[in-house]
Amino acid sequence: MNDSMIKNGLNEYVNKGRLYILSAPSGAGKTTLCGEILKTIPSLKESVSFTTRSPRTGEHNNIDYTFVSVDEFKEALAAGEFIEWAEVHGNYYGTSIKRIQEIQADGGDVLLDIDTHGARQIRARHIDATYIFILPPSLEMLRERLYKRNLDDEATITRRLNKAKDEIRECMYYDYIIVNDNLHHAIDGLKSIILSSRLKADCLNADWFESKFGIFGVS
Repeated sequence: MNDSMIKNGLNEYVNKGRLYILSAPSGAGKTTLCGEILKTIPSLKESVSFTTRSPRTGEHNNIDYTFVSVDEFKEALAAGEFIEWAEVHGNYYGTSIKRIQEIQADGGDVLLDIDTHGARQIRARHIDATYIFILPPSLEMLRERLYKRNLDDEATITRRLNKAKDEIRECMYYDYIIVNDNLHHAIDGLKSIILSSRLKADCLNADWFESKFGIFGVS
């Protein structure tokens, strides 16, 4: 894995981008990892999700989310435009299939930061993707992190921990598991997974292969 792959992002011998599904319980550090890895790998893009909730202070349309009405969301859902979706606290969230395909068509990789419920939906559709789960070092460490964030009351933290147990049970359905006990090590692990996946044989650009070696048969 050389530095030019990271700096250049795309390679002429790669014919398509890949889809990466990243899941983790609340407090495992997934948001931080996503932010760091997006700055490290230029070809890696996030697909902006749709939501029916109102924008929060500092959020911008089509950057943080695409904000739509409930009717608009349900219309898109009925048309099969979402690769996964969920209703959370009365608000709808969904990931656009078209947006993922547009990024991949340009050779970019797509990073989806979604929960295990969304990952199950994508897996059930047999869509080619790499599934990565971020684990905290322990449940006790996760509890400490949630308290240190000082964002939730006791009841909310207890609810998050109970949900975390259910989510962690699903980690063995993922392709890779990263234990986030050290942020730098976790970033290195995630970077290695993404960059090595771009070297898989099914990503090879057939036109490039033929022009360089005069051999047919690569798909």
